[in-house]
Amino acid sequence: VQLVESGGGLVQAGGSLRLSCAASGISFSIKTMGWFRQSPGKQRELVAVLVSAGGSTNYADSVKGRFTISRDNAEKVMYLQMNNLKPEDTAVYFCAVLGYLGRNYWGQGTQVTVSS
Repeated sequence: VQLVESGGGLVQAGGSLRLSCAASGISFSIKTMGWFRQSPGKQRELVAVLVSAGGSTNYADSVKGRFTISRDNAEKVMYLQMNNLKPEDTAVYFCAVLGYLGRNYWGQGTQVTVSS
């Protein structure tokens, strides 16, 4: 399983970014996947998750109404649309496949920096 994130960068507060996570080596459509983030000195935290069965989504309270998780099963890509970004959203963002063959798989991360 290989996950590759892209789309991070530097943006001003109030701006938008769309992160992408390209997956390979996995049957993409039947897996629960999510986005996590980690800031310096803090633990990695869940940002959003998309459940494979039924396609339901869950978001951290801090991003509700601003971030949207989605996936394209045909292209094996997961997205995180981030709008109205805030400086506190600055972090390394990781995509993950959760609970596949008894473990979680992680991408290498992409840096998102929001300037005030």
